[in-house]
Amino acid sequence: MLVVWGRANSVNVQKVLWCCAEMGLAYERKDAGGPFGIVNTPEYRRMNPNGLVPTIVDDDLVLWESHAIVRYLAARHSRGGLCPADQKARAVADQWMDWHVSTLWPALRPLFLGLIRTPPEQRDLAGIESARKKCAEALEMLDHRLTATEYVAGDTFTMADIALGCGVWRWMALPIERPSLPSAQRWFDMLARRPAFKEIVMQPLS
Repeated sequence: MLVVWGRANSVNVQKVLWCCAEMGLAYERKDAGGPFGIVNTPEYRRMNPNGLVPTIVDDDLVLWESHAIVRYLAARHSRGGLCPADQKARAVADQWMDWHVSTLWPALRPLFLGLIRTPPEQRDLAGIESARKKCAEALEMLDHRLTATEYVAGDTFTMADIALGCGVWRWMALPIERPSLPSAQRWFDMLARRPAFKEIVMQPLS
């Protein structure tokens, strides 16, 4: 059986768990990271030298990096579904998954850490506001994209929506001012109606 190492409140672990749930793929999850530790043990570091989560073990394959895992699982179990069969559509999905790593998450992560994992008396309010503005600017790009398509990679739900949806939930759930982004909001509302997204991703931020 597929084994997923990582705590359930990790944004990157949630991508993998949501992907599995959308495909009805059975897995065993093992707590690791954060309060559970384990990631700095020699045994874990042999699997994942970064000491981060998630890591999966699928038969003889050990794989880390959440987007690589989502791509692998989607290609193996949902080609033509979560993983587009058309090469051009697949490239567009890959593009937006990479954009999340290069553009959206670097803006969103300090905002999330500053408001959720930093005590109020230690918060850098100027840094938090700067991160909020950068994140809003990035999401304007996504909003523009979604004026032309139902989902991120086109008109069907794919692995790209999984990669971005977990981060955008944090943006939506943070106690911040958010600009009006009607197309991104429409897309998010569609995600919020998916049972797996509601169960796995839409949890209190921690």
